[in-house]
Amino acid sequence: MTKTTPRTKGTERTARPIPGFIPLHGGYRNLISYQKAQIVYDGTVKFCARLLQKRDRTYDQMIQAARSGKQNILEGSQASGTSKETEIKLTNVARASLEELLEDYRDFLRVRGLEEWPKDHRYTRRLQDLNRQPDANYATFQKGIEHADPAIAANVMIGLIKVTNYLLDRQLKRLEQDFLKEGGLRERMTRARLIARSRQRPPN
Repeated sequence: MTKTTPRTKGTERTARPIPGFIPLHGGYRNLISYQKAQIVYDGTVKFCARLLQKRDRTYDQMIQAARSGKQNILEGSQASGTSKETEIKLTNVARASLEELLEDYRDFLRVRGLEEWPKDHRYTRRLQDLNRQPDANYATFQKGIEHADPAIAANVMIGLIKVTNYLLDRQLKRLEQDFLKEGGLRERMTRARLIARSRQRPPN
């Protein structure tokens, strides 16, 4: 009969994976800010095609501002794995682009003698209700975006941009807090290296 040598308590060490320094990233499609920015881009393309002259410089500027808002959220999300600083910078670029676009829509109303809806306008409240729908997409707002009345179409776009900007402001605040708490790539690399070295030391 083979004699089994009992294992000494404490000599077994459970191998745990060393935490990586590149976090999960690139899930921009799950960001509500990106989803809203995509609606803003699609809506702006439709709005400009219907209500602006293609030779007008504002036509291209508005579409480019809307695209910048959407694409910089995407690029920031992709870059976040290796650079939180880049994510913050690009998210802020998205926010600035949409602020520029918001002003373009306000200019559209003003030069035509049209009014921006106040907060207590019944259409504003209706738009807020639509924005609260969890799976809202372009079709949710299509009737307003493509409305024959340019005042309604522009105000719907203004409302969508305001919501997107609010979400981006919150997102930037969270990114700031995350950076202060966890640091950037260099800090994560240092922590991962220290953990790896500590596990390579022989047990006492």
